[in-house]
Amino acid sequence: MNKTNVLSPETSADILGRLQALRPGLTPELAKLAGYLLDHPNEIGISSIRQLAAKADVKPNTLVRLTRAIGLESYEAFREVFRAQIRQGRETYPDRARWLQSISQRGQLGGLYADSAEASIDNLEGFYAATDHEAIAAAAQAIVSARRTYALGVGVTNPIAQNFAYLAGMAIDNVRALPNGGTLPVDGLARAGAKDVLIAMTFRPYRREVVDAVAVARAQGVQVIAVSDGLACPIMADAQHRFIVPTETPQFFTSTVALTAFFEVLIAFVIAAAGEEVVTSIEAFHNRRHELGIYVEEA
Repeated sequence: MNKTNVLSPETSADILGRLQALRPGLTPELAKLAGYLLDHPNEIGISSIRQLAAKADVKPNTLVRLTRAIGLESYEAFREVFRAQIRQGRETYPDRARWLQSISQRGQLGGLYADSAEASIDNLEGFYAATDHEAIAAAAQAIVSARRTYALGVGVTNPIAQNFAYLAGMAIDNVRALPNGGTLPVDGLARAGAKDVLIAMTFRPYRREVVDAVAVARAQGVQVIAVSDGLACPIMADAQHRFIVPTETPQFFTSTVALTAFFEVLIAFVIAAAGEEVVTSIEAFHNRRHELGIYVEEA
């Protein structure tokens, strides 16, 4: 096929729609394969060409011919669209959980392990490559200069917000994690104003309580540091500081590998911007813990 005729599908839905449209005009063997793929789209992202051919009861070359019939250059290009969908979270959580179970049942956990490692490394590389350290420095300076900083995360991101507030508390005393106990995020912002900063994070599917809290913060003049997986996230609009953190994963939940790295860098920049007195504060914090016997002393 001439490469000028090769298409670049955007989503798996594009491919499946094309398969459905072309199926009536295909040869019996190609139509048989197309029917199997339309009935079992989740198999595409997790199967090799030979595995998928065996499941559909066709020859591997039939997959190559079908791939070309729908305008794609190779089976790998065809499968990658479905793999990317799983990694990027466009499948529902139950779909992705079923996919993980199917891998285990087929003895493919080695591949899952490799995919997890690849996704983690890609997320870290993507974050560091795309993020300007000066932007993080500016956010850190805003935190140090603020009367109070609120770190907001719910669900899987709440421990990260808590940890950031904990580490910052060793050096400065103006950082609080939200939500507090059983309260709503907006409850903790009741007294927040123009001299305060809110660090808010949410990732697809976006959490309404985070979006609502950011809207309240904006209305009260709070400076917003927004962290998400894309500019389309509602909390990104009008935020003074915006950070995109990749969260792709073969898992059924959001990856926090790059997010954790972001907050580790941010706390380091906060410490660097806080002045010399912060060293004394951190030293006193740890000395007190040693005195209280919190740490196991090494021989």
